[in-house]
Amino acid sequence: MSIDVTLDLQVSPENRETLLNTLEAILPDTRAYKGCQGVIVTSNDDDPLNIVLLEKWNVRADHESYMAWRAERGDLEKLGALLTAPPAVKYLTAANI
Repeated sequence: MSIDVTLDLQVSPENRETLLNTLEAILPDTRAYKGCQGVIVTSNDDDPLNIVLLEKWNVRADHESYMAWRAERGDLEKLGALLTAPPAVKYLTAANI
C-alpha cells in the first residue's frame, strides 16, 4: 500500500517566488526518484506564504531515502534558508474506512 506525505513549508514574502522557482527546478528529480508516484505543490488559499507539497510514495522508506539524498546534496539546507519555520513532514496512511 502506498503512503501519502505532506511537506508543510512556511516562507517569507520576499522568498516565496524563489522557493517556488527552486521547487520547479528540483521536482523533476523528485518525481523520477525510486518510489515516487507523484508530487503536487499547493498554496494555502488563506495564507499564500504557506506552501504544502502533497506527495505519494510506494513506501515510507522510499521517501526517507529520498530525503537523505536531498540532505547529502545540501538541497534541504538551501531550501531551509528560504523558510521562516522548520518544514513539517507528515506520513499518512489511508484508514480504509
